[in-house]
Amino acid sequence: MPNEEMQRILYVEDEPDIQAVAKLALEQVGRFTLEVCSSGQEALDKADAFSPQLILLDVMMPEMDGPTTLKKLREISGLENTPAVFMTARVQPHEVQEYIDMGAVDVIAKPFDPMTLSNQIREIWERVST
Repeated sequence: MPNEEMQRILYVEDEPDIQAVAKLALEQVGRFTLEVCSSGQEALDKADAFSPQLILLDVMMPEMDGPTTLKKLREISGLENTPAVFMTARVQPHEVQEYIDMGAVDVIAKPFDPMTLSNQIREIWERVST
């Protein structure tokens, strides 16, 4: 599906304040449809029915971190190749490379700018969907 317009984002973030800001930025500014999950387990429970086009994941979460969540999401039929983006404050070059090696297509630094987040997501989508 090259150049398909991206609408559905599975967003996994355990911090309610960050979740609220990103939700506002992505739904109101970006006009994306979000399935917001507060944990890796919730993401696993909702991902199949939501059928996301992109997965946006916090790295550091209690119980199941972002990399573990992504690994388990990859086991769900239809999500094996869904582009995934990690959001983290840990963005040293070697850390970013680790996330890419884990299967992420990109990393967005926290704190992020709510006014440019949607454009960042669109740019990543355009790069990976062509």
